[in-house]
Amino acid sequence: MEEDLAIINSNTRNEKIKNFFLNNKKKIFSILLICVLLLIGYFGYNEFRDKQKIDLSNLYNSTIIDYSEKNKDITLNKLIDIINKKDPTYSPLSLYFIIDNELIRDNGKINELFDILIEKVSLEKEIRNLVIYKKALFNADNIAEKDLLYILKPIINSKSVWKSHALHLLGEYFYSKNEKQKSKEFYNQILSLENANQDLKIIAQKRLNRDLSE
Repeated sequence: MEEDLAIINSNTRNEKIKNFFLNNKKKIFSILLICVLLLIGYFGYNEFRDKQKIDLSNLYNSTIIDYSEKNKDITLNKLIDIINKKDPTYSPLSLYFIIDNELIRDNGKINELFDILIEKVSLEKEIRNLVIYKKALFNADNIAEKDLLYILKPIINSKSVWKSHALHLLGEYFYSKNEKQKSKEFYNQILSLENANQDLKIIAQKRLNRDLSE
């Protein structure tokens, strides 16, 4: 008797499932189709993105390998194009190459390119802080105190691994201006920083002992 009831219940469940699929086959088909399209789109986008990255890598590498004094303008245009692609790897590398080889002598234009990296490229937090530090380093000899502090503010007000570098830059900046008290304050901050670069701690201590001990 119990076996008969189990068979009846099983047949009933199967019939309900069958009827459910028959009554909702259009909805089920639509859902499955959407899922398939989403999967195709996801993997297709990843494949497209990977291809873009490879193409950009090839473009960057060929550009710097082919660089010479004779093709400066061509090299510069290609590197600016890569920066405008807003790639987290090759856009910063392109700007560094431009700066290292002095392909642009207009500081304003260089700063515009720095701002693209800082404001518009999806960089990891510490990579962005490095770019900010490099912007400050690039400008340090030619800008006023308030402008240098403004550039470095995001690093100074954080626990970034680049904070000791920023403090060192400010210490040297004020030392070069013969503002020794301000310089001393920034060097002392390096010594009290838990995650300070150890080499910079040594440099800071030497500067304090040798030049700022009064």
